[in-house]
Amino acid sequence: MEEERQQEDQQEQPEQKQENQSRYIRIKKFPFFMGIFLLIFLTAGITLLALTFGDEKQVQPISRERQEFEKLYSTYDTLNKDYYTDIDQDKIIDGAIKGMITSLDDPYTDYMDEKQAESFHENISSSFEGIGAEVQQKDNQITIVSPIKGSPAERAGLKPRDVVLSVDGKSLEGMSANEAVLLIRGKKGTKVNLSVLREGNTQPIKVSITRDTIPIETVYAKMLKDKIARIQVTSFSERTGSELEKSMKEMQAQGMKGMVLDLRQNPGGLLDQAMKIASLFVPKDEVVFQVEYRNGKKEIAKSQNTGGKPEFPVVVLVDEGSASASEIVAAALSESAGIPLVGVKTYGKGTVQTTEEFKDGSNVKFTMAKWLTPEGNWIHKKGIKPNVEVKLPEYANLPFISPDKKLSINNSSEEIKAGEQMLAALGYKPGTVDGFFDKNLQTAVKQFQKDAKLQQTGAIEGKTTIALMDKIRTKIQNNDVQLNKAVETVKKELAK
Repeated sequence: MEEERQQEDQQEQPEQKQENQSRYIRIKKFPFFMGIFLLIFLTAGITLLALTFGDEKQVQPISRERQEFEKLYSTYDTLNKDYYTDIDQDKIIDGAIKGMITSLDDPYTDYMDEKQAESFHENISSSFEGIGAEVQQKDNQITIVSPIKGSPAERAGLKPRDVVLSVDGKSLEGMSANEAVLLIRGKKGTKVNLSVLREGNTQPIKVSITRDTIPIETVYAKMLKDKIARIQVTSFSERTGSELEKSMKEMQAQGMKGMVLDLRQNPGGLLDQAMKIASLFVPKDEVVFQVEYRNGKKEIAKSQNTGGKPEFPVVVLVDEGSASASEIVAAALSESAGIPLVGVKTYGKGTVQTTEEFKDGSNVKFTMAKWLTPEGNWIHKKGIKPNVEVKLPEYANLPFISPDKKLSINNSSEEIKAGEQMLAALGYKPGTVDGFFDKNLQTAVKQFQKDAKLQQTGAIEGKTTIALMDKIRTKIQNNDVQLNKAVETVKKELAK
């Protein structure tokens, strides 16, 4: 849904692909459904447009063909005629649309004005500048779905389900995800200050992030020991399927014997790419997913695989940041190809979105259907439980510490507690982990600074904070217990 990447599962119609390269609808529009939807909006739009012409002090006669809109028309007429100042008609109409959408209580349905819609299309089809994290509106709050690999958001330590309370001091309460995105995004090299509340913490933390260019590369391949390849897919953009095929061929050329498909922290993306990727592993004509509409009608999407099941064992890695299209792939590989899942329960997004574009460049993105796993399971708000559950160590989920903030003797805070936990995980002895900066912690900080060849001030700030978080990040990467378990599972398959 995005800080930065508002990309709910959609699929473009093949015949419109070249004509609408700036639009990527992730599940094909079904003419009957979309015709009804378009008719409703055109009827309301034409009627409201008629009100904008003529004497602003007089109400023009209009046709009342839709009785359900009677109160809406009457309210508009009253405000247009009797409000104590002239009204902004465009703003009033936009507000009416937003009100309808808000009443649905669906974080994946949203109205985007021209600027927001432009940002939405840019996020799907090209690189952009920002912090690199997908967000959604949930329970009237802006929540991180997943940071993008290698992004400033990931480097800053943002995690799935983190709640962003404010941006540069401006509260996000009540804002849509798209409105929040416009505040968070900005030019490369500029800073944005976020107030973030992490699950389990009572106090928010301040996170200062320098914006950067967020690349569109989505597939990363690396050969591990024993010729087992790890191929990470970070999102589903327009070239992800081709990138994965290329990476798999490269790994096979290097003698790949087994493969770990890493879908952790993957917020989803284009449904046609998820379909293409699933078809690389699911046998031909086996079910990849199902789509269920409000009338109960179901459509079944089957694998387009022409090469059969891979001859090498495959394991899929998932976590709480695996959402939407990545869950479709994980479920398909698990239920239709018997491929084991390793990690922790996924995010749980089981709906499909599409967009309706307006002539002025704005659009409505709305939920049009549910998607179900091959076996007919709806994983919405439930997630997918892996076959082998492996949690990362606690230090992998520690909150960000701002380098701009000085943590020193005789102070106490959540950031100080996080610093104690980081030092303890790295083998230092900060004393009791209680959030209070005492002499024991000061000694541990000085020892860390000495080992890192930094000035031994005994305080956590600036270069010391950055070095501490870098060391923790390296430790997590070098001791990836989830990846290790996935590799172990591949080896067991090879030994059979």
